[in-house]
Amino acid sequence: MTTADSAAAKDWPGVRLHVVTGKGGTGKTTVAGSLALALASRAATRRRATGPARTPRVLLVEVEGRQGLAQLFDAPPLPYEERRVATVPGGGEVWALAIDPEQALLEYLDMFYKLGAAAKALKRFGAIDFATTVAPGIRDVLLTGKTCEAVRRRAHEEGRTFHYDAVVMDAPPTGRIIRFLNVNSEVSGLARMGPIHNQADAVMRVLTSAQTAVHFVTLLEEMPVQETLDGIAELHEAGLPVGGIMVNQARDVVLTEAQLKRAASEGVDRAELGSGLSEVGLDRPAIVDALSALATEHARRVLLEQEQRESLSDCEAPIYELPLLNDGVDRVGLDRLAAALKNQGAA
Repeated sequence: MTTADSAAAKDWPGVRLHVVTGKGGTGKTTVAGSLALALASRAATRRRATGPARTPRVLLVEVEGRQGLAQLFDAPPLPYEERRVATVPGGGEVWALAIDPEQALLEYLDMFYKLGAAAKALKRFGAIDFATTVAPGIRDVLLTGKTCEAVRRRAHEEGRTFHYDAVVMDAPPTGRIIRFLNVNSEVSGLARMGPIHNQADAVMRVLTSAQTAVHFVTLLEEMPVQETLDGIAELHEAGLPVGGIMVNQARDVVLTEAQLKRAASEGVDRAELGSGLSEVGLDRPAIVDALSALATEHARRVLLEQEQRESLSDCEAPIYELPLLNDGVDRVGLDRLAAALKNQGAA
């Protein structure tokens, strides 16, 4: 964590629902998966130290129907049920759920209206799909409601209060997150009383409470950073709890400040570079030219990222930095990101 208030935000005390959003292309799903692994690892560590033996569990929820979590953990497509997708050292587990709006509505109708087989008949006639399409507010209540149910679900085993130690939601992108989470305003014109209205109220009690935090994933680029800052301001205005800023794909800085500025404005000193390469027999002109161009581009990129980092530091949200994974995202990479989050106090 890079803010002065890191100690106050460490471990997100009391937070059980971590909502992860971000501009498309910033690695939102990857960060959500890494956060789930980090939280499972933290829960396993605490359980070994403080309590009776039980298996810590974290639920990772997908609401966009992309099967991104299955791809992330190299698992078969997720059905509409909770499945274990990963374990962490110490015995912690990550479970995943891909929430299908149609299935959630069928479950809702059976729970509140006892429709049973009649609800399935409605699906055959297309009524379920029609309802979730023409009334997107209902769809969002179903998606957030299913997630909040998992947050509140009580355990039926000794040594455990809740079924899941934490829940992580891979939420819609930043541009839609306020509308998605602010379900009361979305359903106010559809239902002013009754089960749907009551469900929305129950969801908002969780989403606006201290047990929820909305985290933003960003790259150190102008558009994602601006969307993050705008999203944080909108969350504050809507009375929704702001979490942290997860800076994804942060590059290691290999040059000093003076070297960066000189390289960015004048280019890398080719003579100096060639002299160093000559010591290992690589001072051929083509190699010197290629490395010189690469170092110059690196310097310019790092300076631009520093400007964006300063913009983020102006807001009060704690900042966590995740390394750039040069070898792509696999389980080893996810564990590396999870360790970075845990070491910085995000989990």
